[in-house]
Amino acid sequence: MTSDHDTAARFGRRDLLRAGGVLAASACAPTWAQSGSAGIAARPEVSGDDIHLRIAHQMMTIDGRRRHAIGINGSVPAPLIRLREGQTVRLHVENALDEESSIHWHGLLVPFHMDGVPGVSFPGIAPRSTFTYQFPVKQAGTYWYHSHSGLQEQMGLYGPIVIDPATPDAAAPAREHVILLSDHSQLHPHTIFRKLKQQGGYFNYQKQTLAGLLAGRDQPAGERRAWGKMRMDPADIADVTAATYTYLVNGHGPRDQWTGLFAPGERVRLRLVNASAMTTFNVRLPGLAMTVVAADGLALRPVTVDELQIAVAETYDVIVTPDDDRAYALVAESVDRSGMALATLAPRVGMRTAAPPLRPRPLATMKDMGMGAMAMGGGEATPAHDMTDHDMAGHQMGGHAAAGHEMGAMNHSMRDFANAPEVKRSPTVQTIAPMPVDRTGEPGQGLADVGHRVLTYRDLVAAARNPDVRAPDRALRIHLTGNMERYMWAFDGEKLNEVTAPFAFLENERVRVTLVNDTMMGHPIHLHGHYFELVTGHGEHAPRKHTVQVQPGGTVTFDLTADAVGDWAFHCHMLYHMHAGMMQVVTVRPRGEGAA
Repeated sequence: MTSDHDTAARFGRRDLLRAGGVLAASACAPTWAQSGSAGIAARPEVSGDDIHLRIAHQMMTIDGRRRHAIGINGSVPAPLIRLREGQTVRLHVENALDEESSIHWHGLLVPFHMDGVPGVSFPGIAPRSTFTYQFPVKQAGTYWYHSHSGLQEQMGLYGPIVIDPATPDAAAPAREHVILLSDHSQLHPHTIFRKLKQQGGYFNYQKQTLAGLLAGRDQPAGERRAWGKMRMDPADIADVTAATYTYLVNGHGPRDQWTGLFAPGERVRLRLVNASAMTTFNVRLPGLAMTVVAADGLALRPVTVDELQIAVAETYDVIVTPDDDRAYALVAESVDRSGMALATLAPRVGMRTAAPPLRPRPLATMKDMGMGAMAMGGGEATPAHDMTDHDMAGHQMGGHAAAGHEMGAMNHSMRDFANAPEVKRSPTVQTIAPMPVDRTGEPGQGLADVGHRVLTYRDLVAAARNPDVRAPDRALRIHLTGNMERYMWAFDGEKLNEVTAPFAFLENERVRVTLVNDTMMGHPIHLHGHYFELVTGHGEHAPRKHTVQVQPGGTVTFDLTADAVGDWAFHCHMLYHMHAGMMQVVTVRPRGEGAA
């Protein structure tokens, strides 16, 4: 392992002077996030059995501009918390704000009353008070933490967690960097939300134009009319865009361009964390392949790709081996391609490489409308399940025949509640996907034709056999619904404040859950306190995740073992979607109490 002292000794005076401006901008960043980092293993942040965290208002500097934020221990992003599997940790969180706050340990398997969701698992941390979280650390890997109070997460209240395995991995790379992606706006988050309520596409500056249609860049007139009848814009891929956001790597804007160091020829682990409020990122290092070795903290059989889409709240560990003595750009392009986060991997401080241009913006398609079977020429489109999977999954197309339909035929069926008996008739339901299809074998919006290898969920195979391989006891179907005109989001047409009963499970019950996205935007769905196994044809080595992106007009099926008694948040991790109602409670009751 290269030490900070050894690394500094390799730099000449010119290198240090060239880096001076960037390092000055890093002064308020936590040590792990400062530009020119030699790696987090050489720079532990906070660790041990007793950890103190103080939430407070502060300023941060992004691309030379001072901005208001909420941070922890005087820094944004918050300090890296480094733990070890098997320890018991006490985290003393002081709330120095004049409003309630909280910390949720995203992806960590903790007792429900330590999960950190006000109104669900605990009362919250009152202003000017301290709350102590205490729990055993049951896992290893890459995780993160953030506020679950109001919109504080958007203001900077987030940070990474790295948990070392109880038994050190002798084959682990010598160097590792956390790559924490986020989005920041100078607008107050409540102002952003108010503008979205006034007009769902307020921040979409990439609308279709007549010039684009004539140039062949936009959709044909017939498809545009169909979208118009639904009062939707196929260019509306992201709710909040670079019109207001600056996209960050470890708290640094594209001009600051955070730099992580490497020695040519060494293996480097990049711990990718999407800590953004609203942004799905497409991540690549032009000229450098990535080998994906973990998702949501858990080990995978290695798979090598050139690009991956990381949804809000997901984490991936990738290994790169930069052989050349040159700088590599780390590009995290927003899904709508309105902007990018940008960083550098380099052998020396001060080295940079030019950022690639933004690629043409994607447009939503018939599949994104929920017309996937029509787009595929008819027939059911289901994942490569084995027979048991297929029997359990049932028909995912709602009984609609796909072949021979014309574009106009969909108009009468876009709110066909007979196709979705689980869905409540409410203003929250603008459309119901007539023909949703499983899209876990696709790379994500705009990535189908990029000309290189892109990760899909079906590429993920768990390194270890799943701990529970029982067949499901029952099946549950949940619709993701929304109304872009009124900016309302929900599960099954019911917002959180309208729900009369939670999703109820018995302890250790095995349930197959199918999520159906009736909207034309992707939703990263997160279940607290549990992992689930994606049904993608890998049997006992199905990938285990706690957050999954459900593509527009698509479905995702997973098997859940409800093994954690208590009340747990279940929500879309798009912050403003959750704030607008796309959240419910999952309750797991001990055997003998019965289920609702």
